[in-house]
Amino acid sequence: MTLQELGTQFAGLRKANGHSQQQVAAMSGVDRTAVSRFESGRITELGFSKVERLFALYGMELAPKSRKTPTLDDLVREREWPQ
Repeated sequence: MTLQELGTQFAGLRKANGHSQQQVAAMSGVDRTAVSRFESGRITELGFSKVERLFALYGMELAPKSRKTPTLDDLVREREWPQ
């Protein structure tokens, strides 16, 4: 997963929880401008600890994932997995 994809996923989590970027910044200690740039894909590097802190706000953690080419069955399972 790319940093841009993580940012898009995080933006969805933040909005679903009804938080503003400013609220997220205050809760996580990550600058609001960095949160904005992360969510919009306009940042090339944020740092693992900051990304981890942001996702931890919503009970999520970052985990390694295999880069193998998925099979059709893998893609179907992924689509069926609760988001």
